[in-house]
Amino acid sequence: MLARHHDPITAIATAPGRGAVGIVRISGKAIAPIIEALCGKHLEPRQASYLPFRDAQGLPIDQGLALFFPAPHSYTGEDVLELQAHGGPVVLQLLLARCLQAATETDAATGQPRLPGLRVAQPGEFTERAFLNDKIDLAQAEAIADLIEASTETAARSAARSLSGEFSKEVTALLAKLIHLRMLVEATLDFPEEDIDFLRQADAMGQLQHLQISLDTVMQRAVQGAILREGIKVVIAGQPNAGKSSLLNALAGADLAIVTPIAGTTRDKVSQLIQIDGVPLHVVDTAGLRDGDAPGINEVEKIGIARAWDEIQSADAVLFLHDLTRQYMPQQTALAEAYRAGDAAIQSVLSSKLPPATPVIHVWNKADAAAESALLEAQGGVLISAKTGAGLQDLKTQLLHVVGWQSAPEGVFMARERHVQALHEVNKQLTRAGSQLHAKKPSLDLLAEDLRQAQRALSQITGEFTPDDLLGEIFSKFCIGK
Repeated sequence: MLARHHDPITAIATAPGRGAVGIVRISGKAIAPIIEALCGKHLEPRQASYLPFRDAQGLPIDQGLALFFPAPHSYTGEDVLELQAHGGPVVLQLLLARCLQAATETDAATGQPRLPGLRVAQPGEFTERAFLNDKIDLAQAEAIADLIEASTETAARSAARSLSGEFSKEVTALLAKLIHLRMLVEATLDFPEEDIDFLRQADAMGQLQHLQISLDTVMQRAVQGAILREGIKVVIAGQPNAGKSSLLNALAGADLAIVTPIAGTTRDKVSQLIQIDGVPLHVVDTAGLRDGDAPGINEVEKIGIARAWDEIQSADAVLFLHDLTRQYMPQQTALAEAYRAGDAAIQSVLSSKLPPATPVIHVWNKADAAAESALLEAQGGVLISAKTGAGLQDLKTQLLHVVGWQSAPEGVFMARERHVQALHEVNKQLTRAGSQLHAKKPSLDLLAEDLRQAQRALSQITGEFTPDDLLGEIFSKFCIGK
């Protein structure tokens, strides 16, 4: 543990703002002297005491509940004191200041400061101590932040599963199988003089295959969890007046974007967080895409178009909106051809700028106003009417499908992108190990190294072999007091 992890810490543990209840928390070793100073009495472990919280002059700051959790049976694994007061910002700041002041006062019994070194906790430091004191592993620690930040009910339930240790149990089971296989390989290396084929007798290939099957199952659930946590960025793109703003409003169920028949109404992006089947979607409406040299276009619209392309390039999925009423106009062939040429130009740029893995869904809008012939010609996409809502459910289903979401929320645990990357690394190392086992003359040294690297990558999920800078980055994103 770093030196700062030995310091006693304190912080307001509830969210900023006003509320019925606010909590100030202290965590450290041997905090009994400061408990006496703050509460005026000895506290029984895990029993709430209603009492006044007084300042240095003995004047009451507030009245509330005090709870003492002795180590190791506390959130952090250290002695923990929680003072539950009324949730006013000024009251909680006064109480926090009193904690820091009382820590420096001399204890009459010892002649020493009551709690030397007490300081305000860094963001995530209470949870970091819980991790360092083996109360939770790193995946569970991350799940605490994910549970707090969950934007949908499905995400909250999945984070709760990870916090309860469901994800960690899956990873631990994989580790046990991996370590057993690695031990077999290393035993063969350690005793080369014995004429025993350990790997063949122990069915090393079969063990590896079962391990890969288990890994695939965990990876699939982790990918789903990462989608739940990160959400999906969906950008609506298309020519002016294709109905992009109307589609955003229809998906959000509210009038968020201005809708007019005037080309270039949307000059900048309009974003909204919505959910589909519990999956958070960050939907972005953008300026209509057209040639920067088109008649009537001005500098403001040009900037909007440039920003639209920036949003499109960072999208997880793109909804390419087509206007059926302009795609097929038998009486105005020239206008229809010009519109189709504009869509073709956008498609060409999308193909060149988007990564191959980014899905593009072609959405045929204004089905309620399009001619029958237009409806018959619209192929290879989803037919909708943003005005009437027709086809929106099909679009939502298609959108979740192309980004890889599967409707099995009860089996999903919350995961992060780093977890998914670690599992991909494990899969890569196991694939290499399989190639060695299949070889006529396998290199047992390389095979053992592949398994060691797989073990290291897998262990990083729960916190073993995790670099200190990564730990610092993870916990620094927590809120202060957590």
